[in-house]
Amino acid sequence: MLKALEEDGLIQRERRHIREPGTLPPVSVLRILGPDADGDLIAEPAQWEEERPAPQIRFATRPGEPALGAGDRVLARLAKTDTGYDGRLIRRIGQAQTRITGIFRAATEGGRIGPIDKRSDREWQVPAGETHGARDGELVEAEQAGPKSRLGLPRARITTRLGDPGAPRAVSLIAIHEHGLADAFDADVLAEAERAHPIPLGARTDLRHLPLITIDPADARDHDDAICAVPDGDGWTLWVAIADVAAYVPPDSALDRAARLRGNSTYFPDRVVPMLPEALSGDLCSLHEGVDRPCLAVEIALDAEGAKTRHRFHRAMMRCPAALAYEQAQAASDGAPDAKTAPLLDPVLKPLFAVHALLDAQRDLRQPLDLDLPERQIALSDAGTVTSVAFRARLTAHRLVEECMVLANVCAAETLAAKRRPVMYRVHEEPAREKLEALRHVAEGSGLALAKGQVLKTRHLNRLLEQAAGLDTAELINLSVLRSMPQAYYSPENFGHFGLALRAYAHFTSPIRRYADLLVHRALITAHDWGQDGLSDRDIEDMAATAEAISQAERRSMLAERDTTDRYLAAYLSDRVGMEFEGRVSGLARFGLFVKLDDTGADGLVPLSSVGQEYFHYDRETQTLMGDRTGRVISLGQRARVRLTEAEAVTGGLVFALLELDGDPLEGGTAPRRGRGPKRPAPRGRSKSRTITRKGRAKR
Repeated sequence: MLKALEEDGLIQRERRHIREPGTLPPVSVLRILGPDADGDLIAEPAQWEEERPAPQIRFATRPGEPALGAGDRVLARLAKTDTGYDGRLIRRIGQAQTRITGIFRAATEGGRIGPIDKRSDREWQVPAGETHGARDGELVEAEQAGPKSRLGLPRARITTRLGDPGAPRAVSLIAIHEHGLADAFDADVLAEAERAHPIPLGARTDLRHLPLITIDPADARDHDDAICAVPDGDGWTLWVAIADVAAYVPPDSALDRAARLRGNSTYFPDRVVPMLPEALSGDLCSLHEGVDRPCLAVEIALDAEGAKTRHRFHRAMMRCPAALAYEQAQAASDGAPDAKTAPLLDPVLKPLFAVHALLDAQRDLRQPLDLDLPERQIALSDAGTVTSVAFRARLTAHRLVEECMVLANVCAAETLAAKRRPVMYRVHEEPAREKLEALRHVAEGSGLALAKGQVLKTRHLNRLLEQAAGLDTAELINLSVLRSMPQAYYSPENFGHFGLALRAYAHFTSPIRRYADLLVHRALITAHDWGQDGLSDRDIEDMAATAEAISQAERRSMLAERDTTDRYLAAYLSDRVGMEFEGRVSGLARFGLFVKLDDTGADGLVPLSSVGQEYFHYDRETQTLMGDRTGRVISLGQRARVRLTEAEAVTGGLVFALLELDGDPLEGGTAPRRGRGPKRPAPRGRSKSRTITRKGRAKR
């Protein structure tokens, strides 16, 4: 009977097991796909040869079991349900396969994938039949194929063809795929955004009579903050209004899940990868000129010295009378208003700049970290090529907006703490002791001093920065102070903000582009009982996990933006190979030194094998390189003249030949590799620390 049923295709035999076609055995190997719209893990069979779609498997984990992610392979016990299967973990048998983004080089049988990351030189072998039709020179995405082997190149299979790496906009596309940024919205997310409609005034506070203007970069893609100042006796009332994104992004909606996944918007010179779809980020949530927009506004009372005396939040409606660029606002303040800013000068701009003067004085009393690091501005042609690289001017208008935003963020943190509501704090902890010691060595090498033997305050670091101001080493000291700082992150626990010298700080002012700000808005809505779109139970339960997720997302975006800038700079300099440039030593390692160019701020590597005719010893403690024959010392901050020898646009890598250090020409030639050729005597007077470092390296 069973044989007859099998011949009729009604059952399927596998070894000793018999089951219906299209069904799964009670114990199966599964591949985790990731969470669905409800946050449940979804899996699929690791092998499925049926023509019909594979059944859906909803996978549940118990406390104590390993956290599973997309791509993991598991052995699971299955139970059939009305909608598919429920899966329970027996054991994890493989983690997510390595994802690779690179340039495919075709060969007779398959080909190879070359790296696009300047920090890697690994290549991958692509067997015949696993190329996915990729052409020679194409940018591709691939995954590891099979276990890693000690012999030969690791194997990969191409999964996606991304096109010509030299095409316009390919530079940012490389970073998007290399860092796993989500750059497309699912259909349900877009549908939710398209269904959104303007919010009526309702019970909101009507602030449409206030001259709340936006001041942003000239190329800003969204406008989420507006400000105005009104005289109030001897002091002022400062208003900061922020787009009410919470009104359009309900908790646990498709839009909310997409925003949490992204964590923040990512900005490139040629595009933006937004946290929210364009229908919201560029339209309904953006504080456009001359249209009604819902907002959360904070009313801040300042005394005659600019100290905050009280504040109050409102859920309101505003109408922006003018959207200005920083340069416009600054020119008007400097006495050169244009047709747009002339009518705003006395009633709007002069009060704002007057308030800034007071806030700036308060800032000097607080002494937050005062770094001076100019921001690079890359200009692109319509074809996507770099036309110029310059540094953005740092205007008073920039500082005006920044100080208003910092004050509004402080108000949000204080209000939520006072009302005992969950807060997504922005945390910046003190630098580690070893980082401070490294900074102290750099400062001493530049003839400067950093206070020792006391509790570190930002004013101590500011004193160091003031000493360096106007010196050739000013940029080096600023960079070294920045590198000594730990990275800021999000947390439901308050550990203060060291860099801003604030006891409590929360991001409130950019909910269009940061998920943390959206959560702060929801917390304020709940705290003031302004509606049902405040914090959900799930928001509160997942606060710690969300903090970790969006902190990681922020780091991914920063790396993607930095790598894109490096690639654009390499492309810009690629037709200048062979030219000489002035710069400064900005980093040291045992394999080489890094030089930052004066005119573009581009960083490039000088391999030690190309420096002189000697071996250089690297001292991590003093951040120096010393030649074992001449005793020449290379240290951070030295002036350098270099020749550009390589510029790889795809990787963003620049390689220099070192010509001069502090005006002193270097010998040419290549240093012999360590361990080859005649043995050289150790230089006299070598420090104990260098001897230990060398022995330690030999043991490793």
